Amino acid sequence: MATVSPSWNYTLHLPHDPRAPGIARGTLRLILAAHDMPELVPTAELLAAELLANSHCHTKGPYALRVRSADPGRLRVAVWDTDPRVPPGFSTERAAAPPPDAEHGRGLPLVRACADAWGASVFRELGASKGGKLLWAECGGGAAAW
Repeated sequence: MATVSPSWNYTLHLPHDPRAPGIARGTLRLILAAHDMPELVPTAELLAAELLANSHCHTKGPYALRVRSADPGRLRVAVWDTDPRVPPGFSTERAAAPPPDAEHGRGLPLVRACADAWGASVFRELGASKGGKLLWAECGGGAAAW
């Protein structure tokens, strides 16, 4: 008899603290271990690390890691922050490649290259979302809707 695994999601709210991205990555590893998805850890952790670093470096407020699975073997990693501006490296338009000696500017293009799907949602209305934006990336299996 086949079993059906229910969909699940987690949200970890983080303060603007330099330790927060590491705590979030550790939490992501625990979530994937608990849901028996170890094969997704390397890609999911890379996606989360880049999205978290972007929020930490380019915003001043809190941010949150969201992790969701609705389809077997598929994962969506998302990071919400208070800034509604979608960064050039993550918009539908291609941003100019950083110079070879640049220390920044490669993270979000790396997410785009490693994710099966990616996108952004901007929240203009205050309320539960507190405005801001959500950058997301998916890995594993076929496409799924957020």
